[in-house]
Amino acid sequence: MNSSKGQRPIIAALLATTMIAGLSAVPAMAQNAAPAAPAAAPIAASTANTSEGTIRSITVTGTQRLEQDTVMSYTKLRVGQAFSQESLDQALRDLYETELFADVQIRNDGGALTVEVKENPVINRIVLEGNKRLKDDKIRPEIKLAPRQIYTRSKVRADVARIVELYRRQGRFAATIEPKMVQLDQNRVDIVFEISEGPKSKVRQINIIGNDKFSDGELRSEMVTKQSRWFRIFSSGTSYDPDRLAYDQQKLRQFYLTEGYADFRVISAVAELTPDKQDFIITYVVEEGDRYKFGDVKVESDIRDLSGDALTRRLPMKKGDWYNAKQVEDTVDTLSETAGLFGYAFAQVEPDFNRSKDDLTMGINFRIANAPRVYVERVDINGNTLTQDKVVRREFRLAEGDAFNSFLVKRSKDRINSLGFFQEKLDIEQKPGSAPDRIVLETNVQEKSTGELSLSAGYSSLERFIISASITQRNFRGKGQELRTSVNYSAYSKSVEVGFTEPYFMDKNIALGGDIYRRDLNSFRYLTNNDRDTTYEQTTTGFQIRAGVPITEYMSLALRYSLNFDDVTLDEDTYYSDTDGDGDTECDPLLAGRYLCDAIGKRTTSSVGYSLIYDTRDNRIRATRGHNITLSQDFAGLGGDVKYVKTRLSASKYWPLGGGFIFSLSGEGGYIHSLEGERRDAAGNLVDKVRLVDRFFLGEPQIRGFDIRGIGPRVKRYYLTAQTDDDGNTTGYTRSNSNNNVSDDALGGKVYYLARAEVQIPLGSAAREMGLRPSIFVDAGAVAGLRDPDTIQFNGYCSPTSGSGSTVEAGGTPRAPTCPVNYSFSGGNFEEEYLGDTLSPRVSVGFGVNWNSPFGPFRIDIAKALLKEPGDDNKLITFNVGTQF
Repeated sequence: MNSSKGQRPIIAALLATTMIAGLSAVPAMAQNAAPAAPAAAPIAASTANTSEGTIRSITVTGTQRLEQDTVMSYTKLRVGQAFSQESLDQALRDLYETELFADVQIRNDGGALTVEVKENPVINRIVLEGNKRLKDDKIRPEIKLAPRQIYTRSKVRADVARIVELYRRQGRFAATIEPKMVQLDQNRVDIVFEISEGPKSKVRQINIIGNDKFSDGELRSEMVTKQSRWFRIFSSGTSYDPDRLAYDQQKLRQFYLTEGYADFRVISAVAELTPDKQDFIITYVVEEGDRYKFGDVKVESDIRDLSGDALTRRLPMKKGDWYNAKQVEDTVDTLSETAGLFGYAFAQVEPDFNRSKDDLTMGINFRIANAPRVYVERVDINGNTLTQDKVVRREFRLAEGDAFNSFLVKRSKDRINSLGFFQEKLDIEQKPGSAPDRIVLETNVQEKSTGELSLSAGYSSLERFIISASITQRNFRGKGQELRTSVNYSAYSKSVEVGFTEPYFMDKNIALGGDIYRRDLNSFRYLTNNDRDTTYEQTTTGFQIRAGVPITEYMSLALRYSLNFDDVTLDEDTYYSDTDGDGDTECDPLLAGRYLCDAIGKRTTSSVGYSLIYDTRDNRIRATRGHNITLSQDFAGLGGDVKYVKTRLSASKYWPLGGGFIFSLSGEGGYIHSLEGERRDAAGNLVDKVRLVDRFFLGEPQIRGFDIRGIGPRVKRYYLTAQTDDDGNTTGYTRSNSNNNVSDDALGGKVYYLARAEVQIPLGSAAREMGLRPSIFVDAGAVAGLRDPDTIQFNGYCSPTSGSGSTVEAGGTPRAPTCPVNYSFSGGNFEEEYLGDTLSPRVSVGFGVNWNSPFGPFRIDIAKALLKEPGDDNKLITFNVGTQF
């Protein structure tokens, strides 16, 4: 301070107190950071003039970036004007309010004022440290400070508050933010936000006070917020959320109102943070009030097309029933929809309540106000950038000029959703038109990706290692067309397929499509230790042409024609031998079984078929309500070598149970009838008219809990162990108890049925984000209906020199030799048994989970077979996993 005569300090006490109090809210700076700016310095003025007089000159010192005139422009001090103690204090306040200065002093020397300033530093960079749960890209948008800006404490405090609020929205109330300033040269600073995130704040306890009619547990079950417990590790409801607290109060009120307590109210809801800032304890104080019953309930309609008396008779509530506010709300919606069915889109339904506290009844008069009948003025479609308007418009059940119908609007929404081209949050808004009797239907869509290009590899419990590549465009050129091609390869199947579908051929409501394909299937059987070997190989090359036409809104007819060229072969080195001694090898029943020898050969199948479909599901991709019934028949014999009629019937129905639970029942069945005459094998034995490759097979994945083709008719070959006496003579043969000595061939059947009951279970938002979709199920079914095949029992050895051998029954009874001259068979002693040809139900129960895992889609099912028949192959766990790369 200048100590010359005539000078004394002027203290801006109010300003200094304000600045110190404001700075106390910011955490202390690091020791290596720049020190906090000092409080306002004393202001010097002339003692001779007692802080009053005329300004003779003004000098500004200490500026680096700012001009002197700029500094003085922030004050009202001017040369030649009078000044006082108050005007100097005001100038000091004005300069601090600019937040451009870390320190300001004003000195007075007989009217010569010196304004000494220290500018706030310039921010060099913003640094975040300690944040792991929230990445930089989530926090930086909340920070308003930026490089090359002037540093101010108020902006730092505001940024700290915004970051803290961001963590609180994530449920981390123990998070602390400590800002630090690192001084650099040239009056520059780095701002470092040191973040201590802390654990996620959970709800430790929910207390309810004042509830007499319902227990705490019953009321907690109605809330979205849940108490933190170990078994809720996947639930997001255990985290504290103030918005959820308000929502839970509404949930409590809704629950009591559905139980008749019309006077219920939540007196208070308090959330207390525990001292360690890790958990919350929530306490609700409620007042239940009296329980009411419905009094007189009726409907009054001012619309002539709607009869109030008729609607009254159809009301779900009756006088004397316990009052239910949810039922009243649903009734209002139902009456509004009913008015909409008659074209009154803007009809208002108002319930008038008549509460009687004397007899605790609630009378309701549903009044439907008069409204004009409405017609569709136009249909607007917004948000479609790729999809052409006509693709959406042709799914509308209403057109311009039609009378409004709320049911048809909902049906239109379901049909557009079933396209699969748009996000599920599709909305058709009803807006007033150019006249009171006109309405505009505004459809807001949000397109999603409809093209899929994937290269995948994975492992399946069915087919072992799988490699596939596919290209699919379900909205080709934005016209709703589907174009697809795929290549699949695994140890037991290979395929190449190309297909195209035009849903509206020539802009008519006729679907037309076709497929060209090549499929190679290596059928297998189980051997020892669950090993497998290839039995027959089936190569199918063909094409299919399809057409579909609607019959009614919910019923459609699909027609198809297929031409397949099949070639079924067996490995000659494994299953062929010279059975007649002429030097030519052929399929050997002792090696392959008669049923496999009968299957080999080339044949052409020309078939025509149809499907009659009745579908009311709200979404064909992920249905939540509605049902589907399909009847299909295929007739083979329009040329070709194979003649049969194959019939299938399937049905499914879906019910929403509330709370996100979806219950579904489905069933199907089929029968194939040969149109050919008797068929015999090479040995002249009668065989089933329906060939092996045309039959139905059942098992995993149709019925979980059983192995692939694990249900139905099959031939098991049991290898035998010879029993000898003390002299080494064979006395008989017995089956080995080891699975290592059994082979299993599934033969399929001509008739089958399958049924399933399943409940899809919703999870919390955290689990949904992980892509978890669990379900519990019960599966049942069977396949049967074959002509019993001729089985083989062989005990002995046929020598190429003896020309004879011995074949005996399993018990040792001799019978005539069957081995031809010069034929040898050294495959061991065995006997075959035909099992599983029964329609007795096989039943399994279990649960499964779909998971969009980081390494690809994963599905696991755990099912226990409750009912099975001898010969069936059950399996507890099945899974499938793959990955995209």
